[in-house]
Amino acid sequence: MNSAAIAFIVSLFFSIFLGQFVIKKLTALKFRQTISEDVPEKHKKKQGTPTMGGIIILIGFIAGIIALHNIDSRAKAVIILTLSAAVIGFIDDMLIVLRGKSLGLKARQKLALQFLIAIIFMIWVFYNGNHNTTRVYLMKGYILQLGWYYYPIMVLMIVGMSNAFNLADGLDGLAAGTSAILLIALGFLVMTAMNVNPSLTILSWSLAGGCLGFLWYNRNPARIFMGDTGSLALGAAAAGIAIVGKCEFLFLILALPFIIEAFSVIIQVVSFKTTRKRVFKMTPIHHHFELSGVPETKIVAGFWIFQFIIAAMVLMISGVFNIWL
Repeated sequence: MNSAAIAFIVSLFFSIFLGQFVIKKLTALKFRQTISEDVPEKHKKKQGTPTMGGIIILIGFIAGIIALHNIDSRAKAVIILTLSAAVIGFIDDMLIVLRGKSLGLKARQKLALQFLIAIIFMIWVFYNGNHNTTRVYLMKGYILQLGWYYYPIMVLMIVGMSNAFNLADGLDGLAAGTSAILLIALGFLVMTAMNVNPSLTILSWSLAGGCLGFLWYNRNPARIFMGDTGSLALGAAAAGIAIVGKCEFLFLILALPFIIEAFSVIIQVVSFKTTRKRVFKMTPIHHHFELSGVPETKIVAGFWIFQFIIAAMVLMISGVFNIWL
């Protein structure tokens, strides 16, 4: 617990301290955001804001880990997954910058790379797990045995959450703040679930510290955007921590705000393709709220509050409060 708290503080400090330097470098290199045409008109004023801010989060994340360096093999596997997803995001962001258009990797290219790293990660889980690996713990006393289905389902969860976090990165501070709350709660969950050394909590809270440090620069009006470099990494990392920490089911509840973002897009696409009608004014759903007249800052605050409530509920269900308070 103390180690994880130290990792959080170190990560927060480094991301804030070095964030200004990163922003200056990205600005000098002209790594600027190209705003998509498929967003509300008011977003056009954000054109030219530096992107790839996920680098700030990763700096804090790595600093927090190095400060302690007493992590186990599960944590190392998640670190590799996280950095691999960050590389995919970096390539996507770089292509957008070089082309000057809001089009990086093609969807099938990005998905192929995401599935590749998720499959490799789950192969590692298969060879390094035990007979309880394919069990999913629902509530106290309730266990779902998935058998071989566990592995492809978890691959889908990694890819799905990586993209869900990416979709949530559409308003100033939305993804960073919501992710920080989720990761702090996830850190408590995995510590309780495993009841062993705090490696996974260290990872989770290091990422949370990086997110909060980045939020210092990403709050409205944002001085830098997270980009796919950060959002793809955060989603994959959170899913990876939940998988090796054996709290997959509670994690899906915890990630409800991100799942809603993703499903709003799926519902919109399916509805338009089948009926030629749109359910929402624009997706992801945070854009629907924008076009409905809700100020951006209120939407972001609403997501933070919603995530906090969900996190509190999940921690109550898991019994964390009974252990830690």
